[in-house]
Amino acid sequence: MRVLLAEDDDGVADALTEALYEHGHLPARVRRGEEVLVRHRQADLLLLDLGLPDLDGLEVLRKLRAVSGLPVVVLTARGDERSVVRGLRLGADDYLVKPVRLAELLARIEAVTRRAKSAATTAAAAAGAPAPRTVRAEDVEVDLDARRVTVGGAEVRLTTKEFAVLAALAARAGTAVSRQQLMDEVWGDAYLAVSRSLDVHLTQLRAKIGRPEVLTTIRGFGYRFGG
Repeated sequence: MRVLLAEDDDGVADALTEALYEHGHLPARVRRGEEVLVRHRQADLLLLDLGLPDLDGLEVLRKLRAVSGLPVVVLTARGDERSVVRGLRLGADDYLVKPVRLAELLARIEAVTRRAKSAATTAAAAAGAPAPRTVRAEDVEVDLDARRVTVGGAEVRLTTKEFAVLAALAARAGTAVSRQQLMDEVWGDAYLAVSRSLDVHLTQLRAKIGRPEVLTTIRGFGYRFGG
């Protein structure tokens, strides 16, 4: 797999490049955010440090998400809650705080890549479907195949992960879905899922949809979409 590594620290970059190469990946290192925006089409995954010398990593992520669904794993020294929440809201697929164990980093990369491939396979299969699967609750409409959400007829833009959470609930409309089920389905491996990530994405979903009654919290269990 082609991994674009955005890291300005030579020592960290050398160690990560060597480790990625030894585990079968093809790493390419860049030092600046502008290089990420130029070279992201040549990669299968971006490993992004936030402390880049020209652009803040969160700004790089915001700009990248406007044009690409490239899987992104943030690897940074910023462990404060605000940075974690902003990174997830801007579309990071995972967020790790340095120092991180190599085995965990590789496992996270594999999990993010597996989910991306699964989503691509599902989209390809859906392309041949005779009609889209659409779920409605009040004036909220979720097209599961086209990956489109409208509220009152107006399209709402969601990140890849936000849509995955909503789709997991909409596909079981009217049924209670546990937090564990959501983390298993959206994050792939429950032991890698971060509970706070689910909370962040649900909060963001509710804010974007603007229909709190459509996404119901079932205390002590999980959530339900629609009636």
